[in-house]
Amino acid sequence: MQKHTLTLALFFVILLLSACASHNQPLQPSAAHKTVPEKEDRTTFNQLVKADFDRMADVEIKENMESLRTLMLKLYKRNPRELQKSTSDDAEKMAKWVFEGGAQHRYQFEEIQQKQDTEAIFLAFKPEFEGDRVLAFIVGLQTMLLKAHNDKTDFYFTDSLDPQRIYNMARNIEIAVWKLSNARDQNGALYLLTNEVNEKDKNLSFEREFGKMIGRTDLYAVALAEKSQRLISRVVQNLATALFLPF
Repeated sequence: MQKHTLTLALFFVILLLSACASHNQPLQPSAAHKTVPEKEDRTTFNQLVKADFDRMADVEIKENMESLRTLMLKLYKRNPRELQKSTSDDAEKMAKWVFEGGAQHRYQFEEIQQKQDTEAIFLAFKPEFEGDRVLAFIVGLQTMLLKAHNDKTDFYFTDSLDPQRIYNMARNIEIAVWKLSNARDQNGALYLLTNEVNEKDKNLSFEREFGKMIGRTDLYAVALAEKSQRLISRVVQNLATALFLPF
């Protein structure tokens, strides 16, 4: 029990440090950033039907979804032509629709041929694809993350998550990031621009945000495996030739 408590404490310390780091780089001057994750529903009943690891799962997926939303906005800023393929609205409104409109769109978007998870990610880097590559990439990761968590974002005593699927999700994020940073068209240009490093500027904010996602997911997978006394099969792959793992 003491070991589980220490693991939970470490998890929230890492989230706190991640939030503080991102606080120094707001998306907009008016954006209000919280230094600690907060759950909206703090009712007594809601808390009674959640164990510590349920709350831990709540925070992990919530923070990862926030990171994906941040990355979507950053990708549209670096690749404005992609947004124009989907909508005439601004990036903020598009991101709100994608991340808050799940009950309406159910993650089925005509702009990316209704594809999800790995199929959507592959679509983002297909030479013949003329649609919104940012939408394909982000929705691919978003739906992959949801499926690894049994298509849920709120967890209770009755829920059972598989630490292997969570661990595989972290590896899949690594593979997706490699593709994002290395996949090029026939002219040798990146399909999507991300980090920028030159003599004048050094912007590695994409790398940091993805790193936070991988760290959160890995830590939760290890903590969950320890709690459930289940072993995780660790996989070492060459990212250049790696295949997405089952989730």
